[in-house]
Amino acid sequence: MRIKPHHIVVALGVAIALFTALSGIVAGITGFRSDSPVTREVFGNIPAPLKAAFYTVIPILLVYGAVLFANRVKNWERGRPDNRRTTVHNAKHRMADFRAGVYMQTLLREPGAGVMHSLIYFSFLVLLGVTTTLEVDHQLPDGAKFLHGDVYRAYSAVGDAAGLVFVIGMLWAILRRFGPPAWRPYRIRIKTRPEHAVIGGVMLAIGVTGFGAEAFRIAADGLPDHERWSFIGYPLATLVDGSGAVHGWHQAWWVAHVVAFMAFLVILPTTMLRHMFTSPLNMYLRHRDRPKGAMRPMPNLVEGDTELETFGASVIEDFSWKQLLDTDACTMCGRCTSVCPAHATGKPLDPREIVLKTGEVMALTGSPPTSPALSSGEETVEVPANWMFEHIEHPDGEGRGPVSAEELWACTSCRACDEICPVNIEILDKILDMRRYLTLMESDFPSELGQAFRGMENSSNPWSLSQTERADWARDLDGVRVLSGGDPLDAEYLYWVGCAGSFDDKNKKVARAMAQLMERAGVDFAILGPAENCTGDSARRSGNEYLFQMLASANIETLNSMGVRKIVTQCPHCFNTLANEYPQLGGHYEVVHHSQLLDALVADGRLNLDGATLAERVVYHDSCYLGRHNDVYLAPRRVLGSLGGIDLVEAPRNGTKGMCCGAGGARMWMEETIGTKVNDERSRELLDTGASRIATACPFCYIMMDDGVRAAGVEEDSVQVADIALHVLEAVEARDSAT
Repeated sequence: MRIKPHHIVVALGVAIALFTALSGIVAGITGFRSDSPVTREVFGNIPAPLKAAFYTVIPILLVYGAVLFANRVKNWERGRPDNRRTTVHNAKHRMADFRAGVYMQTLLREPGAGVMHSLIYFSFLVLLGVTTTLEVDHQLPDGAKFLHGDVYRAYSAVGDAAGLVFVIGMLWAILRRFGPPAWRPYRIRIKTRPEHAVIGGVMLAIGVTGFGAEAFRIAADGLPDHERWSFIGYPLATLVDGSGAVHGWHQAWWVAHVVAFMAFLVILPTTMLRHMFTSPLNMYLRHRDRPKGAMRPMPNLVEGDTELETFGASVIEDFSWKQLLDTDACTMCGRCTSVCPAHATGKPLDPREIVLKTGEVMALTGSPPTSPALSSGEETVEVPANWMFEHIEHPDGEGRGPVSAEELWACTSCRACDEICPVNIEILDKILDMRRYLTLMESDFPSELGQAFRGMENSSNPWSLSQTERADWARDLDGVRVLSGGDPLDAEYLYWVGCAGSFDDKNKKVARAMAQLMERAGVDFAILGPAENCTGDSARRSGNEYLFQMLASANIETLNSMGVRKIVTQCPHCFNTLANEYPQLGGHYEVVHHSQLLDALVADGRLNLDGATLAERVVYHDSCYLGRHNDVYLAPRRVLGSLGGIDLVEAPRNGTKGMCCGAGGARMWMEETIGTKVNDERSRELLDTGASRIATACPFCYIMMDDGVRAAGVEEDSVQVADIALHVLEAVEARDSAT
């Protein structure tokens, strides 16, 4: 039988349990005791039956917990392969991701929660070390013991300090979870469950009973002077000294402390406390063999090179094992909820619920089932079958699942949820994989997408306009060469204009501006014109993998036959697809976004902006596919900042925390009928900065922000929305006309 991960978990649990039991047996047989007056007796004043119970029950609970945790690991093994091996090339990344988590760096992005967790986490580790140190010293012969004298004094002080910090952290956590509404963030208020009270109570009980047992122990020992270093326990001991029956009270508090620890072992594998193990593991496994902007690859559907009978994710076995581990790593913190633009504007999507519902189906359909239900509010999620979708009957007639199509189609694929998750859960992958099933297997997609699909399939663009019009924007521009698909590319760059730049009236101006700026900088470029097809981004994000592969294969064949090496594009969606996803199908190119090229041209002096001014307040709106998907944040800002007189300001949500325009994930082609429109919400935020210009670096953002500003009743002569290329060209032309 092949050894599987869950076997290793059980073996580790049994090994730790045996070690614990043997430590009690060895200590009982040897009876080693220190002769130093400045120390403490382990299990002093504790009757032999209680010691025997301690070394019997604790190992049993360790094995029990290991078996329960192994059952969860068995659920992960149900998933499809996902290459997360540690290699020489990724080991450094893995350790960096792991350290960022265990050092609380990811949590400290929100200072309140980060400091609170740090108080609990680091003090708990110290207390674990204190207990382990005591047990190690307990096993050593007299001459080898080290917990005496000044070492013991320091040991006592460290233990009390860690205990105090731990209790403070737990009280803070309980108040943050159950205190006055003003103290509880929205994301916590909507997802507080009874298990949170159990966890908080047990953890606080460990700290409080620890101090109680220590106080009565010191009192029972007669308040020895060296115990003054226990700066919490000793003052408490002076309060109870002389109260009578301190020996009995010490035993009672000790039993309470041990029972609290036993309760901790019981709830550890069955509640969200399991994240103590799963979250660090998930953070370590963050690095993957594809860029973060790329979707999971699928077999070649165009050529029928697959034996798969179903596509996308509809049952637990369709997800990867890493996606299933994600569900057990979730801490239910709700940070993903707090930044989701769909949720913030009243849509049915809550990214946290996607994770929890997936985990619920996994847990309750496991063998054996492994957890109680997780749900929003007071209602319990019904899981009648291994099936994800609420509105579609299971093929075997076993019932419906917990996830609705409305939730999935509300997603803008902005990746804000993935970016903010402190334990690196990959939420977007799950949503997009389920979309693949809905589209490819059930044809269950918003009706408006059908028109975009037909346009991409029949006209090679979602606007459904004629391919012969692709280069019309450049008709009166000198120096713009239009190549046919069979011509070799002898220019330095192929300028990938994209569908928006070719067909949308606003973005045609961007294409013209970019072409003129490149010509001014002496960049040798050419365009494909009618030979350029849609990259397929919207098709893939809406689950239509077949259509994506059809478009991508045609483009790759054209580009490879032309010998294309360098591509510049003004569309972050094209940029992401060409750079990160075309390699999955054999297209390998050096792709730059137009903001990156402009930044390089300005830095090299090839694009001269000396004397070019824009004496206005400008706010830059981050594109999700340029920023969070590809980590390009500074290039557009540097380009704008190169203009003289500019007052470049930031919206409250910017950079990694920037708010989506609402058009990603193929939402550009869908109607928004529920709640506030995402672009209206974002536009108001940008207008509140007092900027007279809004700069974008994405054709979809340009359209959505311009529509949102106009919907707010602000005319173009008051606030101008435009791509960075248009702002720069305007400043350059104004300088030239002035001279």
